[in-house]
Amino acid sequence: MTKGIYIVGTDTDIGKTLVTGSLVYLLRKNGYNTCYYKAALSGAEIEDEVLIPGDTKFVCNISGINEKYEDLTPYIYKTAVSPFLASKIENKPIDVKVIKDKYEKLKGKYDYIICEGSGGIICPISYVENQIYNLDNLIKEMDMDVILVTSAELGTINHTILTVKYLENVGISIKGIIINKYENTELCNDNISMIKYMTHIHILGVMPLIDGNCDEFHEEIKKLSEKVFNPKEIIKCMR
Repeated sequence: MTKGIYIVGTDTDIGKTLVTGSLVYLLRKNGYNTCYYKAALSGAEIEDEVLIPGDTKFVCNISGINEKYEDLTPYIYKTAVSPFLASKIENKPIDVKVIKDKYEKLKGKYDYIICEGSGGIICPISYVENQIYNLDNLIKEMDMDVILVTSAELGTINHTILTVKYLENVGISIKGIIINKYENTELCNDNISMIKYMTHIHILGVMPLIDGNCDEFHEEIKKLSEKVFNPKEIIKCMR
């Protein structure tokens, strides 16, 4: 039976894709038959006249997944806004059933699937039965738990605690927290201590701040993933 987990963030550009790519790479390197899934992506780029989902491309490149992008990310938009708004602007509405069906097909091929959320936990995805359908609605309907990605930077305590409380309030189980953008400063170290104290949620790993423009970016992420995360611990988070 396939097991999965959703990677969600306290905000957009918090590092969900970097963390997700790290985890998918690590599990696959350690022999776990693992795949990546992202229901909807906005802000895609055009390469050779083809719309490319950058997050999906990154995870596939770093982890060695060989699947068609549209099978891993069924809805791809060029406009860099929420998937819901992008779908309106580009006149390509999101059908939640398609998202679920694509996920089910991947379950027939893989033992573990790591899903990456779009934006923050309340990111609008679609419009269902005259109501806005957010990321948390999708996660609940897919009956999945989450790993929360946050940062070690200024403001993270407020963002993290609010996200944790929201997830708890809607009944979504948080299996762990991953802290990104860490630097060895008094601020970052205190932020991590406060997050541990105020959430009582296990910290699965702390990823240092990485220069995304460096030539060895992918190799650096691979090295760090092996150093920071325990693959067996990640597997235990999945159900």
